Amino acid sequence: MAKECSNTSCSKESCEGCPSKQPKSMLEEMNSQSNVKHVIGIVSGKGGVGKSFVTASLANRMAQKGYKVGILDADITGPSIPKMYGVKGPAQAVDAGIYPIEAKNGIKVMSVNLLLPREDEPVIWRGPILANMVKQFWTDVIWGDLDYLFVDMPPGTGDVPLTVFQSLPVEGIVIVSSPQDLVKMIVRKAYKMAQMMKINVLGVVENYSYLVCPDCGKHISVFGESHIDEIVAELGTEVLGKMPINPLYAEAADKGAFHAVENEYLDKAVEKSLDNPSEEQCENAVPFFMLFLTKFEKEKLIFKRILPALNCKRFQCGENAVQIAKKQVKNVKESTKNSATPT
Repeated sequence: MAKECSNTSCSKESCEGCPSKQPKSMLEEMNSQSNVKHVIGIVSGKGGVGKSFVTASLANRMAQKGYKVGILDADITGPSIPKMYGVKGPAQAVDAGIYPIEAKNGIKVMSVNLLLPREDEPVIWRGPILANMVKQFWTDVIWGDLDYLFVDMPPGTGDVPLTVFQSLPVEGIVIVSSPQDLVKMIVRKAYKMAQMMKINVLGVVENYSYLVCPDCGKHISVFGESHIDEIVAELGTEVLGKMPINPLYAEAADKGAFHAVENEYLDKAVEKSLDNPSEEQCENAVPFFMLFLTKFEKEKLIFKRILPALNCKRFQCGENAVQIAKKQVKNVKESTKNSATPT
C-alpha cells in the first residue's frame, strides 16, 4: 500500500500515481446542446493581414462542400465577422444558452457584436474578461451539430489565443501572413506559440500576395516579393495558399455579402483541414477490422490491405480502428471462452 503524502514524509514511490501530481486538463466542456466535431483556429502574429477574411473564406468553402460550419469570433475588441456576413443581433438567449445567428449560407456565427446594443459600441475590457467571454462562446453558446468550428483569433500571442488553446479542443491552426519582410519574425512567433501549446500547425496562408493587372494579367507584387516559401521550409510546415488582392472580395465584405464569396485559392487549406478524420470515421472502420482479425493474426498485413478501401485519409485513423477492433475481438473471445467453461 502506498504511503500518504505529507509535509514530513515524501518519496518518489509514495507520490507515484498521486492525483495531485497528474496534469489537469484545462479544457472547458462545450454546451450540452452542442456537438462540435472539429475546431480549427485561424491566427496571425500581427493585425491587418486578413485573418478574418481567411477565416470566412475557409468557412465558406467548407459550407459549399456540404459541411455544417460555424465561426466563433474570438477577436472581441475588433470583431468583423458579423459585418462581413451582414448578420445583426441581438442573439437569442434561453435558459440552456445563447443561439448563434445564421448567415445566408447557413454558417452559424457568434460574436460580441451580436450581444452589444450597437455594433459600433467599443469593448473596453481587460485581458481576463476577454478570455472569459471567449470561454462562454464555447460553454454557453448552443452550436448544435457542427462538423467544423473556425475560431477567428485576435492578432498576437496574448490572453485570448492562450485561452483558446487551453480551453477549446483545437485540432490545428492556420497561420495568416502577408509578403512584408517583417512578417518573417511574426510567423515564427505564432508558430513557436503553437509548438509550446502542443497545437498542430496545418500550414501558412499568405494574403495580399500579389495584384493581377486587369489589362495584361501580370502579377504585381504590391508589398514586395514573397518570402513565405523560405519561412515555411525553415519551420517545417507548408504553404496552404497565396491569395491575391481582389477588390471584389473586399466589396462583398463591405456590403455584408461575404456568404456569396468562393475563394478557390484556399482549397489546399480546406483539404488540409479535412485530413483530420472524425471519430465516426474511425468507428465505422472498426467492423472491417473485426471481421478480419477474427480470422487472421497478422493485423498489420490486414490493415495495409483494408485501409485503401476505407473512407479514411490518415494512417492514424486506421491504426486507431485496429486497436479498437483488437480489444473488441479479445472481449468476444474471452466472453465465448467463459460461457463454454462448465460451472
